[in-house]
Amino acid sequence: MDSALSEPPARTPLADSAETGLKVVIVGGFGAGKTTLVRSVSEIRPLNTEEVMTQAGVGVDETAGLTTKTTTTVAFDFGRISLTDRVVLYLFGAPGQERFWFLWDRLFSGTLGAVVLVDTRRMSESWYAIDRLEHHRTPFVVAVNRFDDDVSAFSLDEIRQALSLPGHVPLINCDARVRSSGKSVLIALVDHLYELAMARELTP
Repeated sequence: MDSALSEPPARTPLADSAETGLKVVIVGGFGAGKTTLVRSVSEIRPLNTEEVMTQAGVGVDETAGLTTKTTTTVAFDFGRISLTDRVVLYLFGAPGQERFWFLWDRLFSGTLGAVVLVDTRRMSESWYAIDRLEHHRTPFVVAVNRFDDDVSAFSLDEIRQALSLPGHVPLINCDARVRSSGKSVLIALVDHLYELAMARELTP
């Protein structure tokens, strides 16, 4: 297995110097890679509430284009990553199916920022996530999870236009399987939160 796609070998304890904990929610459409992202970056064994997809979900969950997906999150995923000795992110991955969207508003409680994970094969499924975050006035970044079988090759500019994203919302590419790529997404979110906080301080 490519080492870049494997789990990090060490699961480190929380540093004694950690003083700032930030709650981050990862949202997006069904099958966009939220569980994979939490699993790849978490420095602890992540809590997953995945269940095997059964015949009962046929006609309820929209699975078009997800021929290899066999499990689904039914509550939320939880993980943790220390960006620095002082800054720790607590990650909550929200379920993507419409029947679990009622959980989102509760997950957003106390959240300082969010990541919207986009699958360009099913881009319309990102609309609800963006709408709810804007409704809650929760800052967010958008990460495009580039799947191997995605032949669309939309540019970031095209994706920004399709999602009607304002220019101030960061939009980046990622590979949710790769720890360094997922960490870059989270750093982009923290940078965005910092810039927004500084802008508020400078506003008379």
